[in-house]
Amino acid sequence: MAIHLNNFRSPSATFVQRVKWLLIVLGMMPLLRLIAGFPLGWLGANPIEFITRSTGTWTIVGIAVTLSITPLRKLLNWPWLIRLRRAAGLLAFFYASLHFTTYIWFDRFFDVDDIIKDIIKRPFITVGFAAFVLLIPLAATSKNSIIKKLGAKRWQRIHYLIYLIAILAVIHYWWLVKKDLTQPIIYAVVFAVLLGVRLIWKLRSVSSEKPPLVAKPPSD
Repeated sequence: MAIHLNNFRSPSATFVQRVKWLLIVLGMMPLLRLIAGFPLGWLGANPIEFITRSTGTWTIVGIAVTLSITPLRKLLNWPWLIRLRRAAGLLAFFYASLHFTTYIWFDRFFDVDDIIKDIIKRPFITVGFAAFVLLIPLAATSKNSIIKKLGAKRWQRIHYLIYLIAILAVIHYWWLVKKDLTQPIIYAVVFAVLLGVRLIWKLRSVSSEKPPLVAKPPSD
């Protein structure tokens, strides 16, 4: 039986809640794999490197999913998709936190001086650290109560940081890999499309708001 996309324009609250929980469950699968991977030997010869790469990858995927929700909402005319954006964004922050924790704990053993020197010395660490720091206010202002306190416009200005974070995340990955740039290029193209679509919408919106030109009568 054919399923029409129009059927998903106004789904029930229960359906939306189930989709949200499905997103969360799927988002936690990489973590479960890492947890199970230790005793089962799935993490290879260097488990710390595997965890670092995996959490970094899923951070970028989470950012991509978060950025894709608005274009999909407009393209499919499914307004309810916006209710998934917070969960996707928090999953991205969750994996970014695991990524950063793995670095400072297992790689640098909480040596603050060493961490600071590494952030200053290695550009890809600097960029990655900046991206993580910028993610913090986005996660901290995700609750409805905080959105109400900030106001919609101020909250939106804060969450524009996601565009810069996406760019920094790709640069971080690009500079880290160095040799095989296949995956960083794929993410760069994905983010370029997602950000480019928004830029086109913004330009169209600005042009549509301009008052029409009124022809002046010829002077005598």
